[in-house]
Amino acid sequence: MLGTASAMGKPYRPKDHYFKKAKQEGLRARSAFKVDEILKRHPFLKKGASVLDLGAAPGGFLQILADTVGANGRVIGVDIVPIRPFSQAFVKTAVLDVLADDFDAKLLAMYEGPFDAVISDMAPKTSGIRTTDEARSLRLARKALEVSLTRGRPGSAFVAKLFMGGEFEEFRDEVRAGFEEVKLVRPEATRGASMEVYIIGLRRRVAPAPAPA
Repeated sequence: MLGTASAMGKPYRPKDHYFKKAKQEGLRARSAFKVDEILKRHPFLKKGASVLDLGAAPGGFLQILADTVGANGRVIGVDIVPIRPFSQAFVKTAVLDVLADDFDAKLLAMYEGPFDAVISDMAPKTSGIRTTDEARSLRLARKALEVSLTRGRPGSAFVAKLFMGGEFEEFRDEVRAGFEEVKLVRPEATRGASMEVYIIGLRRRVAPAPAPA
């Protein structure tokens, strides 16, 4: 659930509990605990599933996703910066810009099948101007939702990180239009001062058939 005002006011300590725990457990980033908590609270991924991770660097989410779907699954991770390769053959990564005109075509070239989940941990480079950062975050979340609705199989899940702002409710309505159930999660591993939240869409609706010409 969303954190309290006091929880969101905690100062960020780079070497905090989750940072140390990630190092101890061989995880690439403290963010691994975020997706781990989300999956434990909403277990929408099973062994053999196919999942797309947008904004995947340095690979913390990918480690948890790979363990969750197993060797018979498929994990695709993309980011605008390189991701250190994984030893598992079923984990594929690439340097892609989701906002580029050729993104959809390049993603299709990597994997043609439908996804059981599309997960976005993308975040914009912050400017310090709250409204600007919120707008940039929303643009990335909307692109992730577009990918989820076009590449996710019926019944699939969607997860996106975004900064809460003025258009948050509008975006939540967009997710509700495409999914049967919508949840909000602010994982325990989220940095105290962060305004980020994860919006989760469960069970993608079957798209209506196009009207006859």
